[in-house]
Amino acid sequence: MIDLRIERWRAWAPGIEEARDWAAWAAGDATVADDGQQPDCAFVPPMQRRRLSRLARIVMHAAWPLCADDEQLPFVFASRHGETTRTFAMLDEIGREAPLSPTQFGLSVHNAIAGQWSILRGQRGESVAIAGEADTFEHAVVEAAGLLADGAPAVIVAMAEERPAAAYDGWIDDVPFSHAVALRIVPAAAPGDGMRWRLSLHGDVAGASPATEPHALRFVRALHDGASLEHRWKTRRWTWHRLA
Repeated sequence: MIDLRIERWRAWAPGIEEARDWAAWAAGDATVADDGQQPDCAFVPPMQRRRLSRLARIVMHAAWPLCADDEQLPFVFASRHGETTRTFAMLDEIGREAPLSPTQFGLSVHNAIAGQWSILRGQRGESVAIAGEADTFEHAVVEAAGLLADGAPAVIVAMAEERPAAAYDGWIDDVPFSHAVALRIVPAAAPGDGMRWRLSLHGDVAGASPATEPHALRFVRALHDGASLEHRWKTRRWTWHRLA
């Protein structure tokens, strides 16, 4: 059981960026069409911005404002699928017997975005990259709770997925559209504003059917209505309960 407080949060999806847009989406009044849009990330210098993939831009756009320029905070990047677009492009080059770009390879590994965050922001603290199953979001929050227990005043968590190439249809079916959910998490007892939550893990011997939405997006809905919810995956049952 973990108690924590979400001091601030931000999210991004194509056409849904502002808080009012997410409120409309959570209420069922907005739909998302993923046509390849991406944030411009104008706050990143042009030379560095050129190296950012679409997934990296999504992460930076959502998480950047949650950390002040003079703060040194741990960063947890979480993605079940990671840089599928870069990887698919390299596989295509291999199939065509074209030379591979060392830069593209280096930026395709799962911790590349966490590394870019550290470099661009001058962060010298811990950074963690997580890839799990459909409940990667909860594992990222558990990792953040561990960093808080070690003394961090706050942790930035960024959960992001990019809609993969059509070649992955039939294998990747849990990314309805590209998105990122970024949280600034602090200890539950820390002073300040924000929702307090309790995350619990229980066994689920009956198993569970696949969720209709990614867990992080379901949690965005809970952030708007304050309702408790369950995320079930295989033999794990995660319970989010809003505290007073």
